[in-house]
Amino acid sequence: MDEDELRDGLREAGLSQYEADAYLAVLERGTAPAVKIAEQTGIPKSRIYDVIEDLERDDYVETFEQDSTLSARPRDPSEVMSDLQQRANKLATTAEAIEDRWERPEISGHKISIVKRFDSVVEQFRAAAEDATSRIQIAVSPSQFEAVRPALEDAIDRGVFVKLCVATGLEDPHAVDEMEFADVATEVRHRTLPAPFTALIDRSHTFFSSQSHPTDQYGIIIDDLTLTYVFHWYFQGALWGTWPHVYDSVAEGTKLEYVNVRECVQDIAPIVNDETAIPATVNGFDLQTGEDVNLSGEITEIISAAPPNDDGSLTLTQLAGQATIVLEADGREYGIGGRGATLEDIEATRIVLDQPEGWSEEGN
Repeated sequence: MDEDELRDGLREAGLSQYEADAYLAVLERGTAPAVKIAEQTGIPKSRIYDVIEDLERDDYVETFEQDSTLSARPRDPSEVMSDLQQRANKLATTAEAIEDRWERPEISGHKISIVKRFDSVVEQFRAAAEDATSRIQIAVSPSQFEAVRPALEDAIDRGVFVKLCVATGLEDPHAVDEMEFADVATEVRHRTLPAPFTALIDRSHTFFSSQSHPTDQYGIIIDDLTLTYVFHWYFQGALWGTWPHVYDSVAEGTKLEYVNVRECVQDIAPIVNDETAIPATVNGFDLQTGEDVNLSGEITEIISAAPPNDDGSLTLTQLAGQATIVLEADGREYGIGGRGATLEDIEATRIVLDQPEGWSEEGN
């Protein structure tokens, strides 16, 4: 660093021009009378004593009398260097905070936030995933999958349902074949078309990033039930329902668990509409009172806005208006999924079925 840069640095640290000039002169000479410092630096002699006094107050120099003349010499620079380092750290921290607020606004108190970097969306998703209690629905590319894998593994460990869609381009459709999904997802489907990063947590939070073009990158973070419901249907229709399974953690012939009533209805509709009762346990809460409920009984009927197909099946479109499971338990009927007319309406957080013999969740 040359002398001009050093002088500029001292001024950035809070020294005036005269103070910076005087301090550099003292450093160069070691010890010097005030008058000589003024002559060397061009500081007016009427000001030099005030300048040296200010430098002494800030621990840059110390003064003493020599031959009846005020002289100055530099102090041990360790304190000065420590002060400069603290200033530098504070400035660096301030710069990082400004950058963070510019790139990733606080979402507290806001239903929607727009961010400028994909990394910000992923960071916010990982933080929110730590508090997931019921389900995570997420669509990623193979490279994005590695960025969220630890968060998904942690969610699976806590019993959270993870529905994972891996979206690959047509030029690399076999990338999913080399991926391991055990302990990372409950169910995985493969979309052979690119897709935006989309993640939903507990049907309350949405994290979305287009990454469609290098100059048109943005992300959306939503903290709202209604808006997340819109993204839920986008996920179900575009990223999930029409794409093939590549992994399922549920073994055939075991109990089936659901955290989504409509998905449960889709799987069981042909059997229930064929007048076969299915043993089930439902955890959730009463929509009228808000009280938690734990019910065990039999699913005996399905109520939908549209009538079922000839084979008893129901599509997502037919279930868009209403999807209610009628559960008989303790001599009473409950409407699982709400809007059960005369039934007691229950919002389910988890449905566990005893899988009937010869039937799989593919609807066989």
